Amino acid sequence: MIKRFFYVLAFVICLAACQDDDNFSTSSGLSLTFPADTLEMDTVFAHVASGTYSFWVYNNNNDGLRLKNVRLAKRNQTGFRVNVDGIYLDNSNGSQVNDLEIRRKDSLLVFVELTAPETGQKGVVTVDDNLVFTLESGREQMVNLRAFVWDAQRLYNPVISRDTTIESSTPIIIYGGLRVEEGRCLTIRNTTLYFHDGPGIDVYGRLITDSVTLRGDRLDRMFSYLPYDRVSGQWGKTGGIMFRASSTGNVLKRTEIRNAGQYGIVCDSAAFDANVFRLDMYQCTIHNCTGTGLKSDNANIRLSECLISNMQGDCLAVYGGQAIVHRCTLVQFYPFNADRGAALRFVNNEPLYGLTCDSCIITGYDDDVVMGVMNDTTKVFEYKFMHSLLRTPRIEDDSVHFEQIIWETPNDSIQGKKHFKLIDEGNFIYDFHLDSLSTAQSLGCY
Repeated sequence: MIKRFFYVLAFVICLAACQDDDNFSTSSGLSLTFPADTLEMDTVFAHVASGTYSFWVYNNNNDGLRLKNVRLAKRNQTGFRVNVDGIYLDNSNGSQVNDLEIRRKDSLLVFVELTAPETGQKGVVTVDDNLVFTLESGREQMVNLRAFVWDAQRLYNPVISRDTTIESSTPIIIYGGLRVEEGRCLTIRNTTLYFHDGPGIDVYGRLITDSVTLRGDRLDRMFSYLPYDRVSGQWGKTGGIMFRASSTGNVLKRTEIRNAGQYGIVCDSAAFDANVFRLDMYQCTIHNCTGTGLKSDNANIRLSECLISNMQGDCLAVYGGQAIVHRCTLVQFYPFNADRGAALRFVNNEPLYGLTCDSCIITGYDDDVVMGVMNDTTKVFEYKFMHSLLRTPRIEDDSVHFEQIIWETPNDSIQGKKHFKLIDEGNFIYDFHLDSLSTAQSLGCY
């Protein structure tokens, strides 16, 4: 008898709740609540899908509300794609969904994506549409969907088989990597290349750049505070620029490589030539890769006023050959993995004919970020540091290898990240210009 009573009571409570929830109003005084009247999306390239954005639609009233429809005001003309409560606003149905219900104190979840058509204009263009919610009462409410669209030229697996110059104010998106054939020269000036995925630039011939940026093609954000352009590994999964054994005489000026994958730049092993620089870099930046920033294997390279920063691997790794490093800043503050490499590593797996660091700043999080390794006692191992700041244990009475050195220690009042204007580890924003209190004045790339 008692058990039967509880069954009846539970049924009555359930019935009452259902009856309460099913009380829908057609009053024009009732409305939906939105977190904002505008959903503003990030910049996207034309014909490239955006990330997925979402927002909740709330019914904070004591009665349920029925929606005649939810529709895109411009239908399918702007490239927005919308899913409301698990139902796609199908273009064949006028980009709308009909007959939805929101019970009292309940909500709907809306997802929005965009693949915009070309605008036919230079620069970034605003594209928008209104997502209109029509209640059973006839009342209409709307959320403005807004994005910024940029026309771009798209290249698929481009191969440079003759001497070529690329100079473009229009963004260029590379799909599948770019290859420079042996004996051919690619010159890139005043251009940003956006890499979608896969490899970066594979150079069998020669590469010359001036005022160039190489980066990933994600213009949106991973989180509200974090653009993808601050996250490592966004492009060049197998690397940024690979200079093959047949490649020499490469010159990079005022070029930035950021957020690449396995490495920023690699000079592949080749016969050493003391008379020709395989790679000559001036005022270049390599930042935030998931591997080594610049690896030189038995090559002859020169770096002047360059910044190499924040690598999961080493910032600069010299494996034999020769490297002249003048007024460069090598800083190891990679934020995504504590098991990071050195700021500078030099090894004589092949004869190291000379590593010269002059007027440089070499620092980072760890107590020792300068790693010199003599792998083979039978091979040349020549190096010299002059007029530089080094974060490494002090080496006494070695004027052959060290001259006028500022030895940085973890006990210094100004050390590591305190040398620089801004190291924002929460938002991954870095400004490696020197702070006015830094003891490294007149050193480094700035």
